[in-house]
Amino acid sequence: MLRTLKDLFDALLPPQPQASPADAEHALQLATAVLLVEVLRTAPDVGEAERRAVVAALQDKFALTADETDRLIELAQRTARDASDYYTFTSRINEAFELPQKVRIVEHMWRVAWADGTLSAHENHVLWRIADLLHVPHGAYIHAKMRARDAMAAPGDG
Repeated sequence: MLRTLKDLFDALLPPQPQASPADAEHALQLATAVLLVEVLRTAPDVGEAERRAVVAALQDKFALTADETDRLIELAQRTARDASDYYTFTSRINEAFELPQKVRIVEHMWRVAWADGTLSAHENHVLWRIADLLHVPHGAYIHAKMRARDAMAAPGDG
């Protein structure tokens, strides 16, 4: 419990110049996970399909074991619940990733949103806000949305 709280507080602090590469990577993983979890939080009922989409996104983006992924999602859920805005997380991603990597995150977020087969206005709004904060151009945002929708509709994929 104390270790998890320490992780949370450490992740919310801006990275220090002397921060180790492992600490910086952990903060980046948490920021990415929080944005994915935010999409989950827009749905009134979170099903297994949405959770699998978050796990798949994190395992695609980072080399994590199943246990590390579960722990990261748990921490991200607490962090997202306590966060007042997205800026802390999007700024960390903006510092670490180039545009193609950020578009891939947005595409994964769309996969989470489409995982239950429907897309709500709230999910659409949250994704638009986050993509804007990640400085993803509108065309790339729309293409990511369509790729995610098509991937989720393809049999045996997703």
